[in-house]
Amino acid sequence: MTLRADPAAPPGARTVRRFTRAERWVHRVTAALMGVCVVTAACLYIPQLAELVGRRELVVRVHECAGLALPVPVLLGLASRAFRADLRLLNRFGPHDRLWLRAALRRDQRPASRPAGKFNAGQKVYAAWIAGAGLVMLGTGLMMWFTHLTPLMWRTSATFVHDWLALTVGIVLAGHIGMAIADPEARHGLRTGRVTSDWADSEHPLWRP
Repeated sequence: MTLRADPAAPPGARTVRRFTRAERWVHRVTAALMGVCVVTAACLYIPQLAELVGRRELVVRVHECAGLALPVPVLLGLASRAFRADLRLLNRFGPHDRLWLRAALRRDQRPASRPAGKFNAGQKVYAAWIAGAGLVMLGTGLMMWFTHLTPLMWRTSATFVHDWLALTVGIVLAGHIGMAIADPEARHGLRTGRVTSDWADSEHPLWRP
């Protein structure tokens, strides 16, 4: 583990690198595109916002372009070795992850009851769910966009799935943002790439940078 002082950290605190610049940019661009998708979807489906914004055709085009571009940051991020390594970590569940989930269900807040590596079990579940939801949203969106490719019944079903899954994605994203707001150190890690070693030892004791 390489420790060094961080000017933004508390005086005397030592930090460890959590994310590379490439990983941070993948997260930022993905978050921006997802935000555009959510905002434009709200403007399309909430009558009050639709009336306030107007220009429905433009909003539709922005929504479609943002949705099509959503996988691009992740695909480009695959060129980063650190990003690929983190994807492997997110894709693997171990015995400690089951302990973490049981503690979360019991609302046990003790750090000792929630062992975690670089990513805890909650982050792994969220990553898997949002990746799957994103693929379903992309597929159903394409079926709604290219109307001549599929039968009417397929398009009707795709619209139903797309709309209700979009609502679920919005709720899950709100929870994700709320948890980020509650953890300033995690936000600092995504902004600068570094976290204090004390936070790493407390929240991710099995992580060995």
